[in-house]
Amino acid sequence: MKSTKKQTKKHLTEQEIDRIVESQADDDSAWDKPIKVRRAKPASLSIPAELAARAAFLAKLHRENNVEDWLTKVIKERVEIEEVAFNEAKREMSLRNGV
Repeated sequence: MKSTKKQTKKHLTEQEIDRIVESQADDDSAWDKPIKVRRAKPASLSIPAELAARAAFLAKLHRENNVEDWLTKVIKERVEIEEVAFNEAKREMSLRNGV
């Protein structure tokens, strides 16, 4: 009877990875074909003038020179909060349903 034990791969340390990459740096056969990556275009967002003015005021209050940078930080923080709340709700639902 065969063992159902999973074989685990050894996780390399950062230093081990660096050593491998450095040893293969000049060996073209060790590398895959280069790929081209394009930077995502920034999304444009329309907001009402009154909301833009309020955001500009708050950005200045937080000593942020660029209102777009401040809005990006605020949106990122809010999205992270929403993701945590979603994952928590999902976890609670799975516990209630016995999954």
